[in-house]
Parts: sequence; structure tokens; C-alpha cells
Amino acid sequence: MFTPDSRYASAATYTATLPSGATVSAVVPPPPKPVPLAGYHQRSGGDRLDLVATQYLNAPGGFWRLCDANNAMVAGALAARALIGIPRGGAS
Repeated sequence: MFTPDSRYASAATYTATLPSGATVSAVVPPPPKPVPLAGYHQRSGGDRLDLVATQYLNAPGGFWRLCDANNAMVAGALAARALIGIPRGGAS
């Protein structure tokens, strides 16, 4: 379901029943863990997270690492931030 480099690749799952009676599988989000930062990216109007991740992490799909480094559950939570913390370590 997830790519091997996804933060959810080894996450636990559970099944829930919706009010309609349908069952769905969900992922238990991993708890946040401190990530050492290499520095910050000053965000400008047209910056997309996949491009920022490519620039600093050499991983266009590594936007989730930017989210983790900035304690953001989803990428959209970084949209209003002027500075984005860049995790240390480059490509994973």
C-alpha cells in the first residue's frame, strides 16, 4: 500500500466500521520524534515541497521528511510557514 520509503511503510493498521456499515482500514500515525536540523529554507511564494525536498534531500517524495522535521502531520500545514526546517542527513 505504501512505498518502502514512506513514513507509514511499517506503521500499524486497524479496521473501523463507519456509521454506514462499511469497514475501512486505517493507519496508526507514528509518534513524532525529534529530528536534528541541518538548517532552514526561506520559503517564497512558488516553493513546492517536492522541489524543496529534491533540492535538500535529493528525494522528491521526501516531502514527508520535511513534515516530520517541522512537526507537521500533513504537507499543507507547512504552507503558511516562512521557514521550513531541513532535516540533517540528506537522502535516505
